[in-house]
Order: sequence, then C-alpha cells, then structure tokens
Amino acid sequence: MKLGLPNFRNLNFYAMLLADMVIFAVALYAAYLFRFDFEVPHFFAVQYQGLLKYVIAFKVALFLFFGLYRGMWRYTSLDDYWRLLRVTALQSLILVSFVVFRFSFVGVPRSIFVIDWVLTLVLCSGLRLLIRAFYARTLSLARSAPGRKDVLVVGAKDAAEKIGRELTTSQGQHNLIGFLDDDPALRGRTIHGRPVLGPVASLGEVAERFGVDEIFLAVSEATAEEMRRMVETCKATGLPYKTLPAMAEIIDGKVAVNTLRDIDYLDLLGRSPVSLDTAGIRQYLCDQTVLITGCGGSIGSELCRQIVRYRPGRLVLVDASEYNLYEIEMELRHALGFDRCTTILGSVADAPLMERTFREHRPSAVFHAAAYKHVPMLERNPWQAVRNNIEGSRTVMQAAVRAGVERFVVVSTDKAVRPTNVMGASKRVTELLMQALSGGPTRFMAVRFGNVVGSSGSVVPLFRRQIASGGPVTVTHPDVTRYFMSISEATQLILQAGSMGEAGTGGEVFVLDMGVPVRIADMARDLIRLSGKEPDVDVEIVFTGLREGEKLFEELITEGEGIVRTEHDKILVVGSADTVRAKDLDSELDALCRAAEAHDGEAIRTILKRLVPEYAPEGN
Repeated sequence: MKLGLPNFRNLNFYAMLLADMVIFAVALYAAYLFRFDFEVPHFFAVQYQGLLKYVIAFKVALFLFFGLYRGMWRYTSLDDYWRLLRVTALQSLILVSFVVFRFSFVGVPRSIFVIDWVLTLVLCSGLRLLIRAFYARTLSLARSAPGRKDVLVVGAKDAAEKIGRELTTSQGQHNLIGFLDDDPALRGRTIHGRPVLGPVASLGEVAERFGVDEIFLAVSEATAEEMRRMVETCKATGLPYKTLPAMAEIIDGKVAVNTLRDIDYLDLLGRSPVSLDTAGIRQYLCDQTVLITGCGGSIGSELCRQIVRYRPGRLVLVDASEYNLYEIEMELRHALGFDRCTTILGSVADAPLMERTFREHRPSAVFHAAAYKHVPMLERNPWQAVRNNIEGSRTVMQAAVRAGVERFVVVSTDKAVRPTNVMGASKRVTELLMQALSGGPTRFMAVRFGNVVGSSGSVVPLFRRQIASGGPVTVTHPDVTRYFMSISEATQLILQAGSMGEAGTGGEVFVLDMGVPVRIADMARDLIRLSGKEPDVDVEIVFTGLREGEKLFEELITEGEGIVRTEHDKILVVGSADTVRAKDLDSELDALCRAAEAHDGEAIRTILKRLVPEYAPEGN
C-alpha cells in the first residue's frame, strides 16, 4: 500500500475528510439500527455515542496513514477500491481489538462491527464513484462541444484499450466513437463504455454513419500484410489516420494521445516487439566503462542511447567525424542527461591513438561499429575498405586484447555472406580476425544483420526525398530484395548478443532474425502510398540496373555454416564456423595493407579472394 500524507493546503482534502467522517458516523449508527431492527434501545444508543469518537479517530488515522486522501478522486480506479477494501478491513480488526482490550466485549454486540465494515466500504466507495461519475459526465458534455473531432479506433485489444482509456478520461480534442476489430468474439462488447462496432472492413461504412473525423490505428500486434490492408482501408475513407508507436516504445504502459503519429514504413514491416534480458545486459554494462567506435553513425549513436539506459560508469566515444562526434556528445549530455563521456576524435586505424585510448580508459566492453558501408563507393575506393574496415578493426581488437577488455562486439553485416563486393569481403575478413583473436580472456563476438530502416545508407531516406520532389523513384532491379529492421531493434539485439559470448572460447557470429526479405520495388510503392500518392500514376518508378558489387539477394549465412538457436528467439548463432589463427592471417593482411597504400585495387581484390574464397567480385 502506498503511504503518505495528503496536501493539507488543498481545500478538497478537508471536504473529503468531512464527508468521510459523516460516513463513519452514519455507518456505525446504521449498524446499530440493522442489529436492533431499527429500534435502538437507550443503553445501546448511549454506547454508540461513547464508541463513536474512537471509531472516527481510528478510521481517519488509518485513511491518512495509508494515503487514501492523496489521490485525485476524479480518477478513482479499481486499485483505489482494492486499497479501500484492505484499509476498511484493517480498521475493523483494530476496532474489534480495541473493544476487546477496553471493554472485553461485555455488552457490545459483535455483529455491529461486521455491518459497520460493510457499510463503511459501500458508502466510501460509493462517494468516490459518484465523484468520478460527475467528472465523467462533465467530460462527456465537454466532448460534445463544437470543435472536437470524432474518432474511431481500429483494434480492440491491449493497445486499443490504452488509447481508449486516454480518450475517455482526458479533455483533449478528440471524442471516441467506438472500436473496430476482426475478432467476432469482441463484436457488440464495450471498452471504457464505447462499443466494438464491427470488423475493419466496415471502416468506411461506420465512419460515414457516425460522421467520423479521424482514425487511430492501435494494432501493434498486426502482421505486415494486415497493416498494409488496414492502411489501404483507411486511405479509401479519405480521412486522416494515425497510429500508436510499437509497444516496445511505450514505456510502462503510459500512452497519451500525443504519442499518436503518422504511419511509418516500419509499421508495414510487421516486426514484433523485442523482448530483452535486461538483467543480463545490465550485468555487463552497469557502472562499467564502455567504448563505442563509430559512435556518431546510425548504429553507433543508437547504441550510445540504448547503453545509457543501463547506467554505465563511463562512455568512451570514438569517431573520425568531428560533426558526428559533437552531435552525439551534445545529445548524451543535454537530451539524455549523461555527462560521464569522453570523446576521442580520430580513426580506428590510428594505432598509437587506439593504444593510448585503451590504456588510459581500460574499457570492460567494446562495441565496434566503425566501418565504411557504402557498397558502390568502396568498389571505387577499395583501399579505404582495407584501411578502415580491416586494418582499423585489427588495430582496435589488438589494443583491446592488450588492455584486458572483457567483451568485444563486432557489428557485422549480411553482405559478409558470400560477398560480391569489397565492402562485404572486408567485413568477412573482420569476422575472421575476430575469430582468430578469440580463445583468450577477451570474449570476441560478431553480430550479423541486414539493412536498418532510416540509417544513413538506407534507401528509405533517398526514396522519401525523391517522392517529395515528385519523382522518379529509382530502384536498381525489379526483383532485388533486402532484409530490414529498425535501428532500435538492431541495437537492442546487439546489446543482447553481447551478453551471450562465452569466456575462454568466444568467436561466435550471431545472426539476427531479420524475418522475411522485402522487395525494394514493393518498399518504394508502399512509401509512395504512405505519402498520399499513387505509384506509377503520381510518382514514377524507374529501374536503373544493379550497381557495382551489388547482389540481387542478400543472405545471412553461407553454405556449410549452419544455424543454432540461442535462448533468445531473435538471435541465432552460426555453427561449425571455420576459425583461423592470427599468425595465418598476418602475412596476407600485411600484403593487403601494402596494396592499399599503393592504391592497387586489383591486388586488393586478389588478396581478398585468397582470404575469403567465397568472395565472387564478378557478381551473382
């Protein structure tokens, strides 16, 4: 039970206290009336008067002690009634104990205490219910005032209940008409006094019948196909529509109308919320020094935001971009209130800088997200892939081993699987390096996943700019497919995978469950429709052909690797991976670095082919 004193400066407190004191007196006298068939003998009337001062004193004291005057009665909930039940029961037990001690129950009817408890509970809860009903009626009249928008909520389950509660208890600008849901068992039932009016398919008819102004989607459990169907149904009505954020973004069930937003492409992916072992993640991050390379990039910056939630002792931020490093530092300090961070401006390939950084700060965990990832750009400049992705990774890993880092997580990519481009081959070499250095005190692991929606290299921002300018939207090939997930989901799973590496062995390559691959052409059409336009009518889609080093289909595992399930349903681990010894790589990597210094692209590709036999630069 929540304890505490009320606000004594609030006049409503004194009004409620006085009303309860009247109820306590009435309940006790009514108990005598019921006991003696409404004819209370003089002796017991005198007894009532003598007992009354103790009853009021005990009950008021307990109501104050257990905080029953701290709430706002217009928002009385079921929890308040349960608390009232427990407190009134305790009052009766204390009162009985007092009478036994003071009067030994001589001449005091025992039944009056049971009747008094029931009447006190009924009258006190009834008073609070009346107050809530009065405010609810006032809100109902306010909602019918001109200028308020009538809304329908699509969905009738948990998320819909939350938004329904918000709409029916607030004085916002919306009046809830009812709900729509495809579950026939819900048809005709009510949620917060509003009916479930029919299936989603009847949206247009219901909206017209009730003169609806806006539609809210509260269907966080919907699949991608169901979400697309609902969006199309909403569009057909011509009414504005919004959606709730994913349930993973709704903290502790606190949902307000202002959390509603326009439909985003992520809603159409149908990704289910991520369930995390927060205790396991907190165990290796809380009060620890954590180093993030590439901290200003899409993945790196989101890792910083997620890690701060687990209260690390210090963040060491490493990035080669001055602007990106400044932006994430300012966000951490001012937006997230975390100022225990150290910024290191420089390249991960700068060996003296990395050695000094690791020696001075001694991080216990490292997230290595620094990498060049733009496929066509690295095809034209392969030496930068070698210097940054390969030599930079080797430098950071070796510095981590010498500094005694406990965990080292490499952010990899699905392009490392049977790579057809320099970028993918460089990331596969990074995985091999990680495995070669495994087996010691440092737990090395890599996390391999596909594209993230909204990242700096994602096609989504490009498509949105092209749509905004009227098109055309450029897609490389009608059949090209990619795996997609949100930046938030990817980083949460990276943190989760970081808790799974095993000491003394390590070298695991974890693969995130990316779901079903998405055709880029279908993605372009969805984004055009979400912009309120029609594909190939308002905005043209043009196919430009595959770019240098680009694959038609991406894969998450290569032949012979195999997949093993982990304890987390969205994280898999590559089985039977061939590990290599560090000394076996050294000569090839040295040759690769010399070729990069000479800007010899052909030699770089030749050496990469030796290091990664499945690398096929000629394409699919």
